[in-house]
Amino acid sequence: MAKKQGRRQRIRAALIIIMMLLFPVLLNYMSPYLIIQSASQGIINGSFILFGLLFVFSLFVGRLWCGWACPGAGLQEPLFAAQNKPAAGGKWNWIKWGIWFVWIGVIIAAAIYAGGYRAVNPLYMNEDIVSLTSPYTYIIYYFVLGLTVVLSLAAGRRGFCHYVCWMAPFMIIGRKIRNLVAWPSLRLRADASKCTDCKTCTKNCPMSLDVNGMVQKEKMENSECILCGTCVDGCPQNVIRYSFSSGK
Repeated sequence: MAKKQGRRQRIRAALIIIMMLLFPVLLNYMSPYLIIQSASQGIINGSFILFGLLFVFSLFVGRLWCGWACPGAGLQEPLFAAQNKPAAGGKWNWIKWGIWFVWIGVIIAAAIYAGGYRAVNPLYMNEDIVSLTSPYTYIIYYFVLGLTVVLSLAAGRRGFCHYVCWMAPFMIIGRKIRNLVAWPSLRLRADASKCTDCKTCTKNCPMSLDVNGMVQKEKMENSECILCGTCVDGCPQNVIRYSFSSGK
């Protein structure tokens, strides 16, 4: 069992590093700016489609993307070797929501100004497939990398995810809807009776969550949980497990 669990985390690590290496290709498909520019021309672009898909998938798999496929994860988690302090989180997590609401408002205003969406072009401003094709795009690329690194080193584990990420709110909203409807979806479950209170789960959580406290309440729901499975695979007593089930 331990060998299987260790293999799962190695696979996860490999996936997020591969996605990070692909970031020069994927940048425009995740761009918070191009979606505004395309909206001002009445065009649904690649980032619009990606963000929409992330919302739909979150209805069934929560923030699995953040833990297993986000390029930002492949940059931030290796930085734990340099800075492994827990991010403060809590009320500070609302910073990304302030950014998100303003950004969504600008997108809506741009689309209204254009008279609504009239076309779909996944390759808008990305005809060469690869996002980095000019000095301008390299400047944006290194700005995003620099911001991610600075926040991770200054604010703690996955600081960018906690305080700035414009993609996380789509998935958090999707998970809130999932919890409200309580249909079957990917979740974490815990059996507090097996817990020895070693707090290994909390110490190792890449999102700095009080996993041990969640285990004691047998309520493994947290909007910042990215379903990475670090707590599942790191628990010596197999207290936590993945479950595809209904309920909160």
